[in-house]
Amino acid sequence: MEFEFTSIFFVTIALALGGVLKGATGAGAPVLAVPVLTMFFGVKFAVIVMLMPNLLTNIWQSWAYRASQPSRLFVWSFAIAGCVGVVIGTAMLVTFSQATLTILVAIAVFVYIALRLAKPDWKLELALAKLLSVPAGVAAGFLQGATGLSAPVSMTFINALKLDRAGFIASISVYFSFSTLPQIAALWYFGLLSWTNLAISLCAFGVISLFMPLGAALAKRLSRQAFDRLVLILLAVIGCKLLWDAVSHVA
Repeated sequence: MEFEFTSIFFVTIALALGGVLKGATGAGAPVLAVPVLTMFFGVKFAVIVMLMPNLLTNIWQSWAYRASQPSRLFVWSFAIAGCVGVVIGTAMLVTFSQATLTILVAIAVFVYIALRLAKPDWKLELALAKLLSVPAGVAAGFLQGATGLSAPVSMTFINALKLDRAGFIASISVYFSFSTLPQIAALWYFGLLSWTNLAISLCAFGVISLFMPLGAALAKRLSRQAFDRLVLILLAVIGCKLLWDAVSHVA
């Protein structure tokens, strides 16, 4: 795999913006980083690069916001179910072609955008969320394993509860950190993970964590609505580019 200056530059920018988004909302770094990484290096490499950022930033947030969990039963059933889905999704990562995986990432991006726009004010009651936590966790884990991007299910599901920022971070960070562990094991088992890739993933963690404080500061000054709209516009552009690349590759 060749690393050119242009690709490294844009990937670094994507990781930095992902760190800003992570610091501002408590989640979402892969939403920006994975599509850009996929454009330059493919889905498999994108999934691997985001392993350490997903694991380490979310372990810290899980601990820092542990007192704000809305329900331990809900949070942990969602996270454990995600582990099952991740293993299934990782098997698909090994099996599917690069074009198919790229299309899956693009679809995941557009589904996430559509859900955010279609039902911005709908609220999911916690009692119902507890019942749906296992199937939702498996679905989110599958997307995480196969595409490195679980946001269409995980973030939308948690966001539908209309929790405050602390409650949202407490819930989503447990899912992200816990489901990353079997993902690492599965990637190693299937021969996709190496010490070199882990080192690159740690560098990605460094970039993201460096920009997280900036996101936290911006969250206090910019309206959440304005920030969300900017992110959705960026995602739409990236999603279109991914679809174009996938269709061109097939043609």
